[in-house]
Amino acid sequence: MHYTGTVWRPPYEASSLLLEVTAGCTHHKCKFCTLYEDLPFKFRMSPLEDIEEDLQEVQRQFKLWKFNRPTRTFLVGANPFVLKAERLLEIASLVHKYVPSSQTIGCFSRITDITLKSDEELLELRKAGYDGITIGVETGDDEALKFMNKGYLSKDILIQCQRLEQAGISYNFFYLTGISGIGKGVKGAKATTDICNQLHPQIIGASMLTIYPNSELYQEIQKGNWQEETEIEKYKELKALVENLDIPVWFAAGGASNAIPIQGTLPKDKKKVLSVLDKIIKNVDEDELTNYRKNLRHL
Repeated sequence: MHYTGTVWRPPYEASSLLLEVTAGCTHHKCKFCTLYEDLPFKFRMSPLEDIEEDLQEVQRQFKLWKFNRPTRTFLVGANPFVLKAERLLEIASLVHKYVPSSQTIGCFSRITDITLKSDEELLELRKAGYDGITIGVETGDDEALKFMNKGYLSKDILIQCQRLEQAGISYNFFYLTGISGIGKGVKGAKATTDICNQLHPQIIGASMLTIYPNSELYQEIQKGNWQEETEIEKYKELKALVENLDIPVWFAAGGASNAIPIQGTLPKDKKKVLSVLDKIIKNVDEDELTNYRKNLRHL
């Protein structure tokens, strides 16, 4: 299989077939991000020949070992949805040819990647099996989005995700706890729920901002241009997020960046999730959480 650098996937794609179609990120300007620093290039599109070879290898392995056939394929790379619709349809055709058990195809996407597709192309992609797209929206706080160089604003999240819904393409969000900075977390969380409550994400996964010395954000901190929230403040932010979400959604604060995993189906489990957050805020020591963050070598 052709894999380049560290392979990133959402926790809920654990049972999916991981197929590399791109490597790196087309944007590569978010101040907090260090996920693709191990690559010697910014972005690369995989040759169609490599993709077909990988799918042929998968097909051989399934025939040889009689593994359970995957029902879903996840395209690897920071934002494969940036590829032209024609290319994505070619990839889908190959997936269905060699792994016919794969019913749906997912990948990471930036909000700006959706703008590149016409409504008709989005409908074609849905018919080809694209569904459950994961989008790192991070926040609905426009001030934070601008400062972090995300390349879009909250209104763009609303417009483009409504277009996905019209095409029948479901999607999941990643929220970045702490992105608004010290004293602004709760405000940022409420701005995010203002957007989310107008949409229908299937999952909202929360990661906690972890700042590494090789990030541009670290340099901004050294210059005095930005201050990080305390760890307890981040949990207060998460509490505000959950409190103000009014839509049915699976909420999960998992992954290495979260010292204490929390998850639940909203609104059914809202009281339980808020109770856990309250206990953390009241009982867990700030120094203990800070120590966890400082010793987190890699996400």
